[in-house]
Amino acid sequence: MIRTTPRRTLTLEAPESPGLPAHVSAASGLVRVGDWLHVIADDSLHLATFPAHGDAPGRLSRLFEGELPEEPAARKAAKPDLEALCLLGPLVGAPHGALLALPSGSTSARMRGALVMLGADGSLTGEVRTVDCATMYQQLSRELGSLNIEGAAVVGGRLRLLQRGNGDAGVDALVDLDRERAMRAIEVGALGPEVVRTTLRWELGRTGGVRLSFTDASPLPDGRMIFTATAEASPDTYSDGAVAGSAVGLLAPDGTPLFLDVVDAKVKLEGVDARVEGGRVHLLLVADADDPSVAAPLLEAVLDVPA
Repeated sequence: MIRTTPRRTLTLEAPESPGLPAHVSAASGLVRVGDWLHVIADDSLHLATFPAHGDAPGRLSRLFEGELPEEPAARKAAKPDLEALCLLGPLVGAPHGALLALPSGSTSARMRGALVMLGADGSLTGEVRTVDCATMYQQLSRELGSLNIEGAAVVGGRLRLLQRGNGDAGVDALVDLDRERAMRAIEVGALGPEVVRTTLRWELGRTGGVRLSFTDASPLPDGRMIFTATAEASPDTYSDGAVAGSAVGLLAPDGTPLFLDVVDAKVKLEGVDARVEGGRVHLLLVADADDPSVAAPLLEAVLDVPA
């Protein structure tokens, strides 16, 4: 079992809109760049940024125009459902790289992603571009069924996506995009089916009698990839369910599983950032409580695997 240590909660300087709590609740993706932690939430139109050290509150940066309803059911129906956050290298107009926020694709309204430019120190520059994922997602759904993209990471010559298969009938899969084609497509604002290289289905097993399914990804320097998975008794890609536990795993560069173990905290892990420090793999993790009144936690852990 992987031991986790609470580091902080994701409190904010100000709420997304008046009347909402000043914290991130539905944390769904995490990327550390320099001295900053960037967190995407699946029920928000903003990206949240926190200092990598200490517990100072974070700030929100708008990704999409408009406002979401406060009533939970209406908000769930209207949200863009951004589930994956990925660090990209230099792009046209982004010499210091960018963050790519991808939607789940679980409904026709959840097909729009965002590209956020980074400064030299890893902070946001303020420029945001929309990325249309509709035609690529439509192709993937024909192959995989109900779509729910939850993780993304650049691994070697691939931009690897993780498909989460909710429920016993769901399909978990690795979707590898051609990196160069995907980068060019992202630069022009639309990912199409031509960027897809391969898809590979996986079964991750169970914990507490519930299927584990992919929830996020983070690359390691040698081409391996850390992933998180959660056992959530949800019947489909839209509904929430009781969480039986979460796990962290490791994939080889070719996608072969190398390691998988459950974490000690009974949380719904949705975001991970991995880095090698002192010869060990150190993790930062965020979780989604599926309750807007509860602030998402930031946890840390060390993996007992060769770095």
